[in-house]
Amino acid sequence: MTIGQALRNPSFAAGLAITLAVAATALLSFAWTPYDASAMDIAAKLQAPSAVHWLGTDHFGRDILSMIMVGSRNSIAVALVAVGIGAGLGIPLGLAAAARGGWLDETLMRLNDLVFAFPALLSAIMITAIFGPGVFNAIVAIGIFNIPVFARVARGAALSLLRREFILAARAAGKSRSRIAVEHVLPNIANLLIVQATIQFSLGILAEAGLSYLGLGSQPPMPSWGRMLFEAQTMIGFAPHMALFPGLAIVVTVLGLNLLGDGLRDVLDPRLQEQR
Repeated sequence: MTIGQALRNPSFAAGLAITLAVAATALLSFAWTPYDASAMDIAAKLQAPSAVHWLGTDHFGRDILSMIMVGSRNSIAVALVAVGIGAGLGIPLGLAAAARGGWLDETLMRLNDLVFAFPALLSAIMITAIFGPGVFNAIVAIGIFNIPVFARVARGAALSLLRREFILAARAAGKSRSRIAVEHVLPNIANLLIVQATIQFSLGILAEAGLSYLGLGSQPPMPSWGRMLFEAQTMIGFAPHMALFPGLAIVVTVLGLNLLGDGLRDVLDPRLQEQR
């Protein structure tokens, strides 16, 4: 399927446009923001959106648009690295469990169940209690929670393929289980894993915002969408823009990634292509 055909899918096109816009905003923030995101101007605090400050200012006089732009790269970086950790460790574990079976499969799946018992938020609290709050600890917590997700998806998809005729032919040709998993199984489940990575990326954005809201993510003076919402909760009665715009940034970003994931599923699923 060509790019032009893929863009005819409304969900894929809308999700790709939103995701690219958010990514472009994050990249732009490295070179330019309307104001210094950490600069305080008490005389201009709690200003409503205007031509001077397009999205208004917070209780310290910081420009909200600049903070959202800088915060976008923090959210994207945390979610991207965390998904990379989950996929990089979870996919090989899932393939190994499916290919080897037996005690290895049982052991890995029970370890997955153990990790699932400690969601990202609880893991972050435990890690913070030991090492202190910070972006690195948030990445570790979210990444650890992503490992069993990718492991289960990879294992389930691999098991459905290992009984297919072309896998049996590869075994008859003398290929090892590990080689079959890498050369034959992984390419055939890559589409499913890409869609899952998109979904986990959106969940990573939410998790990072939640951890920052609780003070477990990025620390001042680095702007964060979650911490902006935390700081706005006491001001929402007379400065609702402080909560509105960071909240919209999270909603739009997650919506774009979810639309992109749905569109990728439709575009990459051969059965849906045949129906069209």
